[in-house]
Amino acid sequence: MTFELPKLPYALDALEPHISAATVKVHYGKHHRAYVDKANQLIAGTEFERRSLEDVIAATAPQKKYQSLFNNAAQAWNHGFYWNSMSPDAGGEPDGAIADRLATDFKSFGAFRDAFKAAAVDHFGSGWAWLVLDGGRLKITATANADTPIAHGKTALLAMDLWEHAYYLDYQNQRPSYVENFLDKLANWDFAGRNYALAIERKVA
Repeated sequence: MTFELPKLPYALDALEPHISAATVKVHYGKHHRAYVDKANQLIAGTEFERRSLEDVIAATAPQKKYQSLFNNAAQAWNHGFYWNSMSPDAGGEPDGAIADRLATDFKSFGAFRDAFKAAAVDHFGSGWAWLVLDGGRLKITATANADTPIAHGKTALLAMDLWEHAYYLDYQNQRPSYVENFLDKLANWDFAGRNYALAIERKVA
């Protein structure tokens, strides 16, 4: 199969004023597209040509000889997940089952928010901040460069891109402001809640 650039779930300017149309246009149209295109080039004529993006990530993660393929496949997947992790007029506190679970595993939403912000702000260099389901518990993790939780047997629920191209046009070097606006104005808790519910359903089944 050929990997495709997924359609954005909203208009280029839908995340303004927190993330500008200019940032989304470059980030999605240039960076994300480049990862998809490069991954397609790298799988052409190989054993990975007919495999899903998730399968390629799982198969190439442990092997240095496939580092370039892993990087591009993982970045293609990470970005698709990131766009869905945001929504206009979102953010704030979730409700439903995922809210209950956050309260159980982090004691309160405020404690989760503080921990997520610290993980994202303190992460050195490029990478990602994630809310994941791991071993039956919600956890926060940060990955470097293209690394992704699905390469380590964890279920991703919500993702935040920490590469500078995700925020530099809008925030310059003020990553803390970008993180705060993501959490308070953009985090798509409906998406995270659906991911959590599906993970629990699969575990029960």
